[in-house]
Amino acid sequence: MTGDSFAGSNQCGGASWYSLPGQKTASGERMNPNAMTAAHKTLPLGSVVRVENQQTGKVIKVTINDRGPYVRGRIIDLSKAAGRQLGIIPAGTGKVCITRV
Repeated sequence: MTGDSFAGSNQCGGASWYSLPGQKTASGERMNPNAMTAAHKTLPLGSVVRVENQQTGKVIKVTINDRGPYVRGRIIDLSKAAGRQLGIIPAGTGKVCITRV
């Protein structure tokens, strides 16, 4: 699915979180674990995405500023703050659906 064809569509799969403070992201920004950001393989950098935890119903919005995840079955890699708000920190991963807004 390309970034252009994804607008308004849902994509469901695994989510994980990562925290590499200060490391440069694909957008050129430094990784800030306290920001509401995420990595996605194909969405344009700067895209805003609605992420819903399929187990809890919790919903957050994040900005795509990096590329990844590169683990089979995962569709998004969240910053630590986003992972915390979505409730996936204890398990490390969760099932989500994402929609570009």
